Amino acid sequence: MRSDTHRADERSFLDERGSSSTLAPNGLNPSTIMEKAVRERIVDSYFWKEQCFGLNEADIIDRVLSHVNFVGGIYSDSQKPSPFLCLAFKLLQLAPGDDVLEEYLEYGGEKFKYLRALACFYVRMTRKAEKVYGLLEKYLADGRKLRKRGRLGTGLTYVDEFVDDLLTKDRVCATSLWQMPKREILEDLDLLEPRVSPLGDIEDLLEEEDEEMRDADRDADEDDEAREVRNGSSGGGGGEDEEEGEIGEPRRDRSRSRSDRYSDRDRRSSRERRRSYSRSRSRSDGGRRREGSDGSRSRSRSRSRSRSGRRQSNSRD
Repeated sequence: MRSDTHRADERSFLDERGSSSTLAPNGLNPSTIMEKAVRERIVDSYFWKEQCFGLNEADIIDRVLSHVNFVGGIYSDSQKPSPFLCLAFKLLQLAPGDDVLEEYLEYGGEKFKYLRALACFYVRMTRKAEKVYGLLEKYLADGRKLRKRGRLGTGLTYVDEFVDDLLTKDRVCATSLWQMPKREILEDLDLLEPRVSPLGDIEDLLEEEDEEMRDADRDADEDDEAREVRNGSSGGGGGEDEEEGEIGEPRRDRSRSRSDRYSDRDRRSSRERRRSYSRSRSRSDGGRRREGSDGSRSRSRSRSRSRSGRRQSNSRD
């Protein structure tokens, strides 16, 4: 029996370790589903002490609307627990029934997307595998945006992506989820019926895609054949080759001869460029040599003049 009094110290839920509380429908202890380090951060957080004291199932909706604006577990460098994670831990303590969860998911979830995300997260932690698949797969078509925040920063996700992470991953929102069996195993055990995708049967979709690809290839081949016939008829003068079916050969010869002409022109132009470059270089080298010879001549003349001047001065003395 649940007591009507609410204790001021919420650590009693952790200290008792589920000795007096009931287990979750999947057989797990609700007080130990989250890791010890995460539980201690939640209990010591300011949001838990101020906003999560004395709540019931109805007050959860008010707290979600007023405080939850992103999904996530631990965020920022100080590793604070998010309001989303604190309210999820409060749901583990309250242990709402299936009728309350249906209200969270259906009526409240249509208006408030973060309330639906919180309810899906709680269902994944506490319900059996067949119940989890039956409740959450309906929301894989919900494409509303969700804000996601973690240690690395803020990002964008969607409701269907968040639900898919809950069904396929083992750790979401800083919480290690219990490992569920795959859907194929539950189908083999007749616990679940085969899921029908809203898009239809996958095999039929693949067959339709193969048929479309074949039709596209046929149309492309027909267009190529028509182009070849048009090119052969416009070229004319095929003679015996046209009777034998070799229509495109004259065109190919012309294109080859044109390409040969263009290649010859390119070679000639490249040769002329090389010759002009070599001529200009030789001219520049010749100019440099001339300048060097003129400089050497002027130097030799100045030296000879200085020597002759010295001789004249000596003779006068």
